[in-house]
Amino acid sequence: MFFHLSQFLSFLAMPLTIILIFLLAGIIFLRRKWGKKLLWTGIGLLLFFTNPFLSNLALLAWEPDFKSFDEIKTREIGIVLTGVTNLSKTAYDRTFFHKGADRITHALQLYRMGKIKKILITGGQGLNPVNPQSEAELLKRFLLMTGMPESDILIEDQSKNTAQNAQFTKVFLEKNQISIDQEFVLITSAFHMYRAKGCFDKVGLKTVTFPTDYYSHDVKYDLPSLIFPDPYSLEYWTKLFKEWIGILIYRLVGYL
Repeated sequence: MFFHLSQFLSFLAMPLTIILIFLLAGIIFLRRKWGKKLLWTGIGLLLFFTNPFLSNLALLAWEPDFKSFDEIKTREIGIVLTGVTNLSKTAYDRTFFHKGADRITHALQLYRMGKIKKILITGGQGLNPVNPQSEAELLKRFLLMTGMPESDILIEDQSKNTAQNAQFTKVFLEKNQISIDQEFVLITSAFHMYRAKGCFDKVGLKTVTFPTDYYSHDVKYDLPSLIFPDPYSLEYWTKLFKEWIGILIYRLVGYL
């Protein structure tokens, strides 16, 4: 029930939903003065949320700065949150990635550099699975194909959201008699790091963050960036809104 309520509230508060409400209301009540104001507000919001310069500024303000690999001291385990594979496409001889593959490739780089000695992947199948495999399994397969020994790959494949990533990871560590008093490297997308770190703090797991998968980029002042509408900008705002709503709901239910 909680998951479906969260999704519904996210839908209502999405930029595109808000824009459509203003546009439709403006069209329906066009003959009234305030109807025209609603219509122009919808158009203004559409231009705002599709402006790439503004969406990039919002991302830059939200995403934490990336850390150099040299900043990371050697630790026993790096914890990788899933959410980067295409579970809608079933295959058994490869792993299909969405954007976000940095989570696992940068974890692998940390491992190859000796910054972490093992990789723990946490993530199951999501809310409406169509693929019998879990994301943790798919990412483990990828790591095995790179030549990483199976003994250094740990998987927790039951969690369905960020709160469960933290809760079930703690259970997994305790069940396998791995000390939870140590500090772990937490690896996830930069836009998602605040919520992820908060959830792991909540369950009592100490982590140092290693943000990856950046949506922001260096500020550009060229004409396309400043004034040309970009559909991807609307997608970026949607991702930010979902994350902010997720944080709010997590606080309300006590996950943060």
